[in-house]
Amino acid sequence: MTHILHITASIRNDDSVSNNLGSALVEKLSAQEAATVTRRDLATDDLPYQSWERFNAGLTSPDERSPEQSELAALADTLIGELQAADTIVISSPIYNFGAPASVKAWADLVARAGTTFKYTENGPKGLLEGKKAFITIASGGTPVGSDIDFMSGWLTFFLGFLGIEVVEVIAADGIMGKDGDAKIDAAHDEIAKLAA
Repeated sequence: MTHILHITASIRNDDSVSNNLGSALVEKLSAQEAATVTRRDLATDDLPYQSWERFNAGLTSPDERSPEQSELAALADTLIGELQAADTIVISSPIYNFGAPASVKAWADLVARAGTTFKYTENGPKGLLEGKKAFITIASGGTPVGSDIDFMSGWLTFFLGFLGIEVVEVIAADGIMGKDGDAKIDAAHDEIAKLAA
């Protein structure tokens, strides 16, 4: 049995286009693969920003951490564990002000841990989360996904690759505040419906 991690980031809850696309995708993947699903809502988790103390706690071996360091590292340990356990990662996020929501960046800063999710080698950094596949379901009001003013999809795809997740597929409904917004949402759902196992 495979395991899917579904990460959401929209503040719009049930009205979120990116969340709804992600849920449709997770439902399809679950039916195809008889998968279990873990859900992580970054919009409500109130993730802390990385700090020097939290960063050092994460780099300290668990059996050498002080009680304070164990507490500081606990959340990142959990988030990293979710990634490590997943075969497929679905990240559902809107584009806010041309980029990723702050919660997505906070999550990325917590899960990027040298020696755990990536390592430094003589040939440069190497991701340690290999063999996984990721999907990114994106909604934007006016920013064309993949354009010069989209600073989220390229960054997030690169970041996942940095962690070793090199198979990343983007499914987007962009410019949905325009006159053909509903058609773009429908087209994204159609793309999901046509996905092969």
